[in-house]
Amino acid sequence: MRKTIIFICCLFLWKMAGAQELTSPDKNLHLQFSIQQKGIPTYTLTYKGKDVIKPSRLGLELKADASFIDSFEVAGAKTVAFDETWQPVWGEVKEIRNQYNELEVNLHQVSTDRTLIIRFRLFNDGLGFRYEFPQQRHLAYFVIKEERTEFALAGDHKAFWLPGDYDTQEYSTVTSNLSEVRGKMKEAITPNASQTVFSPTGLQTPLMMKSKDGLYINIHEAALIEYAALSLELDDRNFVLRSFLTPDAVGDKGYLQAPCKSPWRTVIVSDKAGDILSSKLIYNLNEPTKYKDPASWIKPVKYVGVWWEMITGKSTWAYTDIENVQLGVTDYSKTKPNGRHGANNAHVKEYIDFAAENGFDAVLVEGWNQGWEDWFGKTKDYVFDFLTPYPDFDVQELHRYAASKGVKIIMHHETSSSVRNYERHMDTAYRFMVANGYNAVKSGYVGNIIPRGEHHYGQWLVNHYLYAVTKAAEYHIMVDAHESVHMTGLSRTYPNLIGQESARGTEYEAFGGNNPDHTTILPFTRLMGGPMDYTPGIFQMKVSAYNPENTSWVHSTLARQLALYVTMYSPLQMAADFPETYRKYMDAFQFIKDVAIDWDDTKILEAEPGDYITIARKSKGKSSWFIGSTCDENGRVSKISFDYLDAGKKYIATIYSDKKDAHYEKNPQAYEIRKMVVTNKSTLAQQCAPGGGYAISVVEADDAAIKALKK
Repeated sequence: MRKTIIFICCLFLWKMAGAQELTSPDKNLHLQFSIQQKGIPTYTLTYKGKDVIKPSRLGLELKADASFIDSFEVAGAKTVAFDETWQPVWGEVKEIRNQYNELEVNLHQVSTDRTLIIRFRLFNDGLGFRYEFPQQRHLAYFVIKEERTEFALAGDHKAFWLPGDYDTQEYSTVTSNLSEVRGKMKEAITPNASQTVFSPTGLQTPLMMKSKDGLYINIHEAALIEYAALSLELDDRNFVLRSFLTPDAVGDKGYLQAPCKSPWRTVIVSDKAGDILSSKLIYNLNEPTKYKDPASWIKPVKYVGVWWEMITGKSTWAYTDIENVQLGVTDYSKTKPNGRHGANNAHVKEYIDFAAENGFDAVLVEGWNQGWEDWFGKTKDYVFDFLTPYPDFDVQELHRYAASKGVKIIMHHETSSSVRNYERHMDTAYRFMVANGYNAVKSGYVGNIIPRGEHHYGQWLVNHYLYAVTKAAEYHIMVDAHESVHMTGLSRTYPNLIGQESARGTEYEAFGGNNPDHTTILPFTRLMGGPMDYTPGIFQMKVSAYNPENTSWVHSTLARQLALYVTMYSPLQMAADFPETYRKYMDAFQFIKDVAIDWDDTKILEAEPGDYITIARKSKGKSSWFIGSTCDENGRVSKISFDYLDAGKKYIATIYSDKKDAHYEKNPQAYEIRKMVVTNKSTLAQQCAPGGGYAISVVEADDAAIKALKK
């Protein structure tokens, strides 16, 4: 790692209201901090002279103590320039540059004789700032009533938003002006297993926006640790966003003890949409990895699994159809199997065989353990023990069989949101995994939280999610968490957090469908904080082909399903459809087999949130590139260059594209495959069907391979 730190100016003391200024290393972003009347701290942010954040208040309201809102004076300030380059354990690029100018403002609250530090970091791509509470005489334990951070916007921006909710992000993104949020909120709130909407103008982060003068603005948070998750309350008359933290069961929003600090509040901004996708600001605001030699046990994973068949309703998680199951009491050997249980020995071996035949790393198996008969919606405390299999699932035999094929099995821990029960069994469950050859777990938090009254995004649950990840690391286990809090770049610090769901994923295609523009928005929102286990690769778009009672269908062309392996970044990628379906389309399946899941370089070729995204990525340690393009319901012609390829070399590009008559509704499985020779001087104009896209593998070729292609 290369690191440079420069102290621009020494500490200076002020006993009056003053203004401090900071510019980004490239001089495009300008921050101003000042103390306004009554000692209220405020900040502004501009980009190339355009307002991004107009004068906005900073501070926190405390429950029982005097609040950190006013009566401040600047006691001191210092600025620092920082520049380092670090290498992620896995990621979209081999190296990440962490360059910023920092302003540390020390505030003295006259009325209480307390100290508050606000730390600003200004990068070329945006701003991060946080509150720091030093150890001091007049501050020890305190309770947050509400954080009072503001983001005063310059106008009625176009926004890509989700309803503010303490328990789920599994909504379709709404695209509208901010002034239209209130009128569209009711329709935007769709049913979920657990949801708590808090306001008619409440919004979740990451929040992506586009101003009328062409600025792309993304607001989120980084390094969410021991603090409640951030949402935003919109003042739709003045276009001011105010922080709104998730409360606990009694309405409090955080219990802190000095010395401590808040997560970073982030504002990423550019006049190019692609720069938002390229930003590593959120990762850079997180600490380096806490683990020694993480690359020795943390590995990207491409997998298949016993999952989509349960989602579509063809199979069940449950072994029987009985109700009122009591773990440790119900004798499954004396119950009648329902005949549709997916996680049985013979069926799992079929998936293991398919994974081995096609070079996949692992097989996910859901529904292997006892308790699934009445787990959903019962708010039972003791649902699963994460150890006891159903009678038709032989843990030791399947471990032996998978190992003989060079395949791992991914463990599944559905907690049913009984978090107390999960923590009760966690050490034992992880030891069980190690003993039986599992090195990765998919955890789930479906339903209302137990302890009752807690929310998925409150401080207590935020602490639990990190506890689960760090405890897993003690056993060298990787974690893929579903229904958990939004990602905030913590995978830099804890790289065994290789994926999360935390958004509306592919499963919703079997629950009524995702909008065609869904995957053109998620990289600008959900994926800003870290990778998503989106589970792409569906080739059979009619769910009724698997379950005649389910009339849902996948809102995508087959070619776009391939593109998602590139545009929806994750080191954990699933081929989610059935092996028997893939065997019907092995020519298209070849792309899923070939595509990398770890990268040396990434180029954003085209991007406009809600419309289209085209990304090229270079395989880790190899010369091959993969390209993916996804578009909305309108279709388009994508125009790209290959100028990132090495000069003087020739490559064979295999293009998996929509046919001319392809359409996500009318003809989704119409695709074609063609090959062409490309160099760094080549260009391509490729038609994308409505709800479609394309995928390309680009492999360096010698003269013999090129000659054979031309024949």
